[in-house]
This record gives sequence, C-alpha cells and structure tokens, in this order.
Amino acid sequence: MRTRNQTRAAENAGIASVTPTAVTITKIEGPTTSPSKEEHVGDVVPSKLPQLIQFPLVAVLSLSLSALGFALSWSHTKGPLVPYTRVLSTWSDFGIVTGWKIFELALGWFGNYDGYDITALNLLSHGPLLYLLYAFYSSPPSALILTLAVETLATYIPFRLLRPLSTAHADPHHAPNADIIADRPIALLTTLLAGAIYSVTLFFAYATYLPTYLVVYFTSLPSITSAHEATYVGLLPVTIVLGFAAQVFVFTPAEGTVAPESDDKEKFDPVSASLAETMRWNFWGWSVQTKVVIQRTALLMLVTGTNTFLQTRYTIEGVETPGAAAWSSVWVLAAAVTGVGLGAVGGV
Repeated sequence: MRTRNQTRAAENAGIASVTPTAVTITKIEGPTTSPSKEEHVGDVVPSKLPQLIQFPLVAVLSLSLSALGFALSWSHTKGPLVPYTRVLSTWSDFGIVTGWKIFELALGWFGNYDGYDITALNLLSHGPLLYLLYAFYSSPPSALILTLAVETLATYIPFRLLRPLSTAHADPHHAPNADIIADRPIALLTTLLAGAIYSVTLFFAYATYLPTYLVVYFTSLPSITSAHEATYVGLLPVTIVLGFAAQVFVFTPAEGTVAPESDDKEKFDPVSASLAETMRWNFWGWSVQTKVVIQRTALLMLVTGTNTFLQTRYTIEGVETPGAAAWSSVWVLAAAVTGVGLGAVGGV
C-alpha cells in the first residue's frame, strides 16, 4: 500500500515525463495575380448608347453642368469677378462664345480623347485667362480656383460617363512603355520641364512686347506692376500646374502609343516609291509617338490660342482685339515649345 508521499512523487514524475506539444501555424498564401489590361483599375464598359446621340449628350451635359455649377456658386465664383467682367449683351457675342465651347468639346470627343485628356486640355486653355485676372486685376484666388473647378468638372464628368479611360491613364503599369509612363521621377522631370518652358516664355513676353499691349489695348487694366515684378521663381507655382497638364495631355499618351502591325509591314521603299509617296514620307514619315506629339501639340495650340483670345476679348471689360491677340500669342508659343521639348524627351 502506497503512502501519500509516494503517490505524490509518482504523479510529479508522470507530469515531468510528458513532452510538451508544439503547435506550428503556417500561413498559406494564394497565388498572386496582377490585373490584365482589360481589367485595369478605372476601366469602365464603353457606353451602349447609339453613337449618333453620344456627342449631343456630352455637349448638353457639359453646358448644363457648367450653368448649374456657376448658378449654385455664383457668390464664390462669378460674383467676385463682376467688376471686370463684360456682359455678353448681343446674340452674336453669346453665339461665338457658346459655339466655341461646343466646338472645343467636339474636338475632344471626335479626337477620341478620354476624361483625363479633356481635363488637361481644359486646364491649359482656361489657365491663361484666370492667371490674367489674378495677376493684373487682383481677383481673389479662391474665386478663380472654384471657377476652374466648375469648368473642369463640367467637361470631365460627361466624358468619364460615356467614354472609358485609356490604358495609359487608367493603368500605366500595363500600358506600352510602362517603365516610362509609370515612372514617377520621369513624370516629375517632364512636368518641371514643361513648367519651366511656360515660365520662360511668359517672362520673355513680359520683357519684350507684352507690357505695351497691356497698356494700350487693356483700357480697364488697373496696373501692369505684375509684368515688371515677375520672376522665374514667382511664376513657377502657376506654370508648374500647366506643366503637369501638358505632361498628361502630350507626353503620357505619346509614350503609351504603339505602332499597329500594319505599319510594320508598310515600309517606305525609296527605289519604287512615287513622287507623292516620297513627299508624304518626308512630311509625315515620323514614328507613331512623334505623330501623336505633333497632333496633340497642334490641337493644344489651336484650343489654347482660340479660347484665350475669345475669353479675353469677350468676357473682360475694356479689352480690344489686338490686346487679346497679344495675350493669347504668349500661350500659343508656350504650347508649341512645350510640345517640342516633350517630344524631344520622348524620342531619347
């Protein structure tokens, strides 16, 4: 018969002989997948509406959103700009301004541009007028920023609803030349380059012909002090924004474009080519990326120059035609040089 001490000793020995059980938890991960080009982020199904009504719908939506936005924000947008705003008193003036807006939308729609393209183009074409109001008419920056936001959303929303984003904008990591398009340092450097070009061009105009036109043909201009006090660095906050828009509109789509297979098969043969084919090749025998840069730069010059001229001439009090032409010429030149610069960078 065991004693109580013997029983306790046996129990302690049994507990000590038990080997502890170790539980190992292993994380099991599923296969890693990456989105395909067809499933990239931000892509939407193209509109199923009939092609015949898509652009009229875009135009109606854009004009309606613009009118509604300004009606709701009048005291914060158009209201502070009233002292220097010219009222469109005749039907011809109203028709010119409204007709240009519709034509501008048509250029973007039938040019197959997406929401990012039309937003960048809108910023580049409306920026010069808003900068004029800020620099020379002492308009409140908040009113100008809100005005630009209303105009931008009024063009972006209709395009975004009825047309999907391009792969270069929606998913640059799966676009052609993704190592260039998705590279942030390259995007930053091209933005700085475009912004610097805009800044130098505007400073050059201030130092040469522009002050004379401001004095003579802007009769209601309070002062031209900003033209004489402008510096490269002081212009950068505005021109960097324009540079970013130019990078989005010109550089990214050009680098995200590849030549179709048919172009690889149709090589130019100088021996058998006719005179017309030779002239066409010499004039338009560029790479597909260069063609995109040329086309978009030409469109940017057209839209920026025309929109800046019309808005300056017909919406600001006391501006005469030569003055509006001089002011718009600055931005046309800046757009042209920016396109050349971005095209040169893309061709490296």
